[in-house]
Amino acid sequence: MTEPHHTPRGLAAAKKALFAGLRFTSLRLRLVVVFALVALTAAVSASGIAYWLNREAVLTRTQDSALSDFQQEMQNRAAVLPEHPTQGELQHAANLMANSSQHFSVLLTATDENGRDVVGNSDLDAFTPADVPASLRRAVNKKQKITENNKAPYHLYWQRITQDGTPYLVGGARVNGGPSGYMLKSLEPEAKDLGSLAWSLGIATALALIGSALLAQAAAATVLKPVHRLGVAARRLGEGKLDTRLRVSGTDELADLSRTFNRTAENLEKKVADMSAREEASRRFVADMSHELRTPLTAITAVTEVLEEELDAETGSVDPMIEPAVRLVVSETRRLGDLVENLMEVTRFDAGTARLVLDDLDIADQITACIDARAWLDAVELDAERGMTVRLDPRRLDVILANLIGNALKHGGSPVRVSVRTEGSDLVIAVRDHGPGIPEDVLPHVFDRFYKASASRPRSEGSGLGLSIALENAHIHGGEITAANSPEGGAVFTLRLPQQEQEPKHETNSPEGGDR
Repeated sequence: MTEPHHTPRGLAAAKKALFAGLRFTSLRLRLVVVFALVALTAAVSASGIAYWLNREAVLTRTQDSALSDFQQEMQNRAAVLPEHPTQGELQHAANLMANSSQHFSVLLTATDENGRDVVGNSDLDAFTPADVPASLRRAVNKKQKITENNKAPYHLYWQRITQDGTPYLVGGARVNGGPSGYMLKSLEPEAKDLGSLAWSLGIATALALIGSALLAQAAAATVLKPVHRLGVAARRLGEGKLDTRLRVSGTDELADLSRTFNRTAENLEKKVADMSAREEASRRFVADMSHELRTPLTAITAVTEVLEEELDAETGSVDPMIEPAVRLVVSETRRLGDLVENLMEVTRFDAGTARLVLDDLDIADQITACIDARAWLDAVELDAERGMTVRLDPRRLDVILANLIGNALKHGGSPVRVSVRTEGSDLVIAVRDHGPGIPEDVLPHVFDRFYKASASRPRSEGSGLGLSIALENAHIHGGEITAANSPEGGAVFTLRLPQQEQEPKHETNSPEGGDR
């Protein structure tokens, strides 16, 4: 069993599809993330505000109730104590005050008749003088000045503290001329309630985040589906399928975009159709004109051949006065014949009807035959290994070589050197002359049709189509021709033809445009 394999084209298509999928997923992911972030921000903000409001409400309510009861107990119990109470009196009063509905611990401090500090504590283990913050003790025992706005010398103060991870409320007050009292109330029940509230808000936030992600997924699918269809349609349009249209539904921005795409595609199809019609008409005109010119040109060529024979005859039957004119007619007739043939060849390339007739060739013999047929043996040096066989169209290769070598002899300088080598699987033929080279501003245009390097020389012996036809013949083989200047002087035209086994580039031959 053979293992599966992928062709380069298949790998490229797979990579293209993968990248397209990644881009699509990336856009979907960005939409989901944006939705999720907005929902998360809103949920966290709402949960934070709700938690803060509830926390303040719960703590304020508990705190106000405890401090209110403590202040009332101080007025009812501590205010009736003598100015210098005993430790037992303080202890009894503290126990009575601790029986309040708020269930706080009480600590009373005073001085006895001997000036010693005495302490009364309702819970020796839970509340001692060391548990009272120094700042709170100083504030409670500080006597305030009596004014219009301040009717009492001592005030009630409170502070929230944490001991061993448990929150407490500590309050303190002093009776005018009596003991100082402090209360300690645990806020652990309220902390547990607030913890439950935080968990509930956290769960609600997580559910909101999940819901927003699902809604974002649905919204992304709703938004990206038309965008995906638009992308597919754009790719089809780029592939030349100009009849591609989108089905439009709705009145939103995406529907407007689809309508705009359809109008653009319709206008593009019309313009391309008009351009194709004009190009076809122009190509048909050139082809018809070339065909129509061949019949009278054949007759004119026959006459010029007779005149040329008379010029070369020893009898000298042609008047010497008209001999220059006859030679001009003969030369221009040949040039016109070459132009017509080249126009017909260009027409076949433009129409896509040119085709290859491949054969196995000895490249050195083929180049030698091309040079010998045109009597260029004395002006051309060939550097090619004998016995190198290639599979090419011999007629089209001859056209390429004749144009490149003839161009080098005409516009360059002798000797012209033709070298053949192989680079990998490519056959490379370089044609170099020893002339002044090609101007840099001319190099990009040497293969353009009818291009003239100098505007002052609109006429030349050639048709202006030779290099263009040579390039088209290289393209139909799947190859390329490049022009450059050699560092050692002169111009170099390099023909590169692939030799790997592959389908040659050609179009189906039409009945009237085939090669002959």
